[in-house]
Amino acid sequence: MTSSNLSQADVVQLCYENVTKSCIKTPYSSGSRVILYTVLGFGSLLAVFGNFLVMTSVLHFKQLHSPANFLIASLACADFLVGVTVMPFSMVRSVESCWYFGASFCALHSCCDAAFCYSSLFHLCFISIDRYIAVTDPLVYPTKFTVSVSGICISISWVLPVVYSGAVFYTGASDDGMEELVSALNCIGGCQIVVNQDWVLIDFLLFFLPTLVMIILYSKIFIVAKQQAIKIENAGSKAESESYKARVAKRERKAAKTLGITVIAFMISWLPYTIDTLIDAYMGFITPAYIYEICCWCAYYNSAINPLIYALFYPWFRKAIKVILSGGLFKNSSSTISLFSE
Repeated sequence: MTSSNLSQADVVQLCYENVTKSCIKTPYSSGSRVILYTVLGFGSLLAVFGNFLVMTSVLHFKQLHSPANFLIASLACADFLVGVTVMPFSMVRSVESCWYFGASFCALHSCCDAAFCYSSLFHLCFISIDRYIAVTDPLVYPTKFTVSVSGICISISWVLPVVYSGAVFYTGASDDGMEELVSALNCIGGCQIVVNQDWVLIDFLLFFLPTLVMIILYSKIFIVAKQQAIKIENAGSKAESESYKARVAKRERKAAKTLGITVIAFMISWLPYTIDTLIDAYMGFITPAYIYEICCWCAYYNSAINPLIYALFYPWFRKAIKVILSGGLFKNSSSTISLFSE
């Protein structure tokens, strides 16, 4: 055994030692691994507990039972599931550079990843439609966006992504024409789903079109909101009905602003990953592994950001958190507590 062979053995590490066709492992140093596990684990915990608090708040407190808030709770459910079923396993894959959870779970994990993330996007798109109606016609809004309409939007936001993701990852259609690359990547300890150019383009359109709808609607929302603010300033003192209309319009504008920030955060988080996968498919998969992982985790972290946005901009959410964490949730009539200052 020569010294060169020993040094080569030290350099090359496998995901599964003494296993034929094991993937090559590219480990980080111990310090880097601790930092990565801390940062990525914190994101996963924040996504789980933050979104659990959002769901609990909306579903428990009767004052929050509204069509718009049901959409927010359903969005939080999608982000919660990303934190539970996707992020912990992706964390191990990212830090260890190996997949230790089996080939079958790899497909399920990838399917859940796509389904829950597209579900978040669809929810945000429907929320933007809801906010547009609320701001442009706040007094008629309750008759237009009812609980049943909200239920239809929620159903679409779950069914379509799940069906689409199942079709992509369980029919084998996504890797048609990529058999050589699939064979080359087929090693034990890997979880790399290959998607051909056609499906990558469909993925991009599924991201781009709802995002375009949201940009157009929120642009219109802020134009209308600005016009309403000018009218209210110029109107001065009016009848009680007019002042009520002004208060309703102000409340809806504030809600639209908060959810607009949520949409912007989603686009900033997901744009790098979406652009990278599109370019990668047409440029022969040239993206270095660490760049791809950074893009993935920027997208995953979006599921942890939304509860922070709500905590910053929604006083009712902060009050609900205090009640929940203090154990007030278990007291009699806690569901009827007033969470609004007005």
